[in-house]
Amino acid sequence: MHALFNFPSAAHNGEEILGFAFPILRQSYVTALTGLRKIALATKIFKTAIKELTFSQENCMAQAAFHFPRGFLWGAATASHQVEGNNTNNNWWAWEQQPGRILQGDKSGLACDWWGGRWREDFDRAAQDGHNAHRLSIEWSRIQPSPDRWDENALDRYLNMLRGLSERRLTPLVTLHHFSDPLWLTEMGGWENEKAPQYFAAYVERVVEALKDYVTLWVTINEPNIYVSLGYFLGLFPPGKSDLGAALQVALNLLKGHAAAYRAIHRLQPQARVGLAINYRSFVPARSWLPFSKMVTHLRSQLFNDAIPQACQTGVLRIPTRKVSLPEAKGTQDYLGLNYYTREYVTFSPFNPGGLFADTHFDPQAEKSPNGFLANEPQGMFEALKWCRQFELPVIITENGIEDAEDALRPRYLVQHLHQVWRAVNFNFPVKGYFHWTLVDNFEWERGWTQRFGLWELDVETQVRRKRKSADLYAEICRENGISSEIVARYTPELFEEIFPN
Repeated sequence: MHALFNFPSAAHNGEEILGFAFPILRQSYVTALTGLRKIALATKIFKTAIKELTFSQENCMAQAAFHFPRGFLWGAATASHQVEGNNTNNNWWAWEQQPGRILQGDKSGLACDWWGGRWREDFDRAAQDGHNAHRLSIEWSRIQPSPDRWDENALDRYLNMLRGLSERRLTPLVTLHHFSDPLWLTEMGGWENEKAPQYFAAYVERVVEALKDYVTLWVTINEPNIYVSLGYFLGLFPPGKSDLGAALQVALNLLKGHAAAYRAIHRLQPQARVGLAINYRSFVPARSWLPFSKMVTHLRSQLFNDAIPQACQTGVLRIPTRKVSLPEAKGTQDYLGLNYYTREYVTFSPFNPGGLFADTHFDPQAEKSPNGFLANEPQGMFEALKWCRQFELPVIITENGIEDAEDALRPRYLVQHLHQVWRAVNFNFPVKGYFHWTLVDNFEWERGWTQRFGLWELDVETQVRRKRKSADLYAEICRENGISSEIVARYTPELFEEIFPN
């Protein structure tokens, strides 16, 4: 036993005992008090540690982010006829002059006045908003106003635009055909003419030779599937036909034109990366248990989504009634450009042969854009990227967006779709970039000015731009190179639990 506890014997008197015991009692009290203080201090430290740990966990959640690979391209997409203004020498300008062709009788007019020089301020906006790339298109009718004439001044203007992108450190992705054709080509029958592919190849050579110092990423033809279906099947685009034979001929010539352009670009610029931009529409059978519903859904997807990109892979254009050999098209994509907007549900309709015996509709529960033109279906983006894997190519999302003048739905649409892109990247899908449609409100083809897709609002009369909340949201995503919980909490708090569960 420790000496501290060796008490004096009973032979000692009480005073001696008290004199001996008091210091011991006092020391025991001090020791006990110190112990209590130590316990209290330890408790305080423990509570503080718990608070710090809780704060640390909360702080970690606030910093959580879904990041994209280094070098990922972030930008917006535009097209010449939609933004330049006064493109008076192409088929779309002529189409606008015909009554009933454009909603509300709208005309492109000045559009966003890029040909007048406002591209500079819009490129500034893109750069200030953290974009590192931009997609634009070249207007064929400006470069080649007639079959035997080239406009060097027009080429110089595009060269200045590309210099402008370079000065702002924006990587250009240049589209060589985005729906519009020179009037002289239209007068010769357009893409139904067997010579259209060689005319296109000559134009491409001229453009690439002039611009190759600033561009290595090219889209030959934007959405050939839309060009064919809306121009030659549904009649909503020029030339307004509903002729399956003409549609097939145009599809074949577009593929030949793409193949000729692909080879011309690589002759002039071996290091170039060249591809098509395909509009992928997610088609889902409304009644998956009905064989006919599944059959017509597959047919629609095969014609609209699969036929053209598969022909560029295999050299064979496959449609339900025939196969056409196109050996020159085989292997003519260095990457696949993907335009995804929405998903449709397909029902079998035996009395609708013009619609390939099918009717389509949006999910009644899905959020719709203000004009009902698109449904917010982000899962379709993942499906589209999964579909791309069959081609074993890198993928660039060349368009994705929604019309929303009030900017109420766009923030959710943007975050949800980019989250699906991140999911695909996380599965090692080779996605290399994302271009939002679009930078500034522009002329939306047969829908005129009735739909507003821009991150920036445009007053068509005054040309004044106003920033939408989505522009700031997208800017933060671009700078972060990802979607952080802080960004989601700030711009789309209603999505927080969906994007960052638990």
